[in-house]
Amino acid sequence: MSSFAVASVQLECRIGDNLGAMARQIAVVAKRFPWVDMILFGELCAHGPGLGAAEPMPGATEAHFCALARKHDVWLVPGSMYELDNGSVYNTVPVIDRQGRVVTRYRKIYPFEPYETGVTPGTECVTFEVPGIGTFGLSICYDFWFPETIRTLVWKGAEVILHPTLTNTIDRDAELAIARASAVTNQCYVLDVNSAGELAVGRSIVVGPEGDVLHTAGTGQEIIPLRLDLERVRRSRREGVHGLGQPLKSFRDGPTTFPPYAAGASQSQTLQALGPLAMPGRSEALDTPATGTDWGARERLKPADPR
Repeated sequence: MSSFAVASVQLECRIGDNLGAMARQIAVVAKRFPWVDMILFGELCAHGPGLGAAEPMPGATEAHFCALARKHDVWLVPGSMYELDNGSVYNTVPVIDRQGRVVTRYRKIYPFEPYETGVTPGTECVTFEVPGIGTFGLSICYDFWFPETIRTLVWKGAEVILHPTLTNTIDRDAELAIARASAVTNQCYVLDVNSAGELAVGRSIVVGPEGDVLHTAGTGQEIIPLRLDLERVRRSRREGVHGLGQPLKSFRDGPTTFPPYAAGASQSQTLQALGPLAMPGRSEALDTPATGTDWGARERLKPADPR
């Protein structure tokens, strides 16, 4: 079997706790679209961007989602949450199967520095198997801006990339372009799910393995239930994009080890000359307003939520 249905939920989130709203939407999807196998939410959807909401994993919030997955008999990827582990905070997304078991967790490798302060980067690109279906990869928001992360997931076998994000800024157009480029250059599905409401601007996107847009959401709350055909991914990789380019095979067979990877990015004189990773000042500002990739970045500049 190669068909697998995922409902991406672009939730109208508020700043603070959204657990009740998420539970209601999970129930709606399960009742209205009983053929859906997995439900996916955006980054930091559960508690919003306050670091004060960080909790250990396993923990109470994760257990709450495990119970919902088991109750509704669906795979559940409830977006990311702040995870507290030995004094460090990570931006972490859990994957929960139909039985309510946590299959894996992924920690965001690229927090949105210099804005997303106080968050420790993860170190591992994470994939997981849906038995009898295929391999899925996990990515969170700013990770997308680093093509090495998606290529590594594909190198590990990913046929579908699940990408919860949290964006309320004018660079959403750039992210939509990245989603399409990531899908076609890696010949995989990409599900880039944003939130709406107080936290984000919506415009979630689902892209097929040949760069085709299966759906682009508006700016309000929306449920996007789509059947993914993983045989289409395999055919594209065997025969080429529209029967033409076969980028993964060419990458595999190419003779070049690129210098940034062999020597390390820090060895580049050009990159070193860029200066430190720091907040831009007024003298460095462009003619257009400063942009970021997510609402959480701006919120995290404020004192941590006291919860």
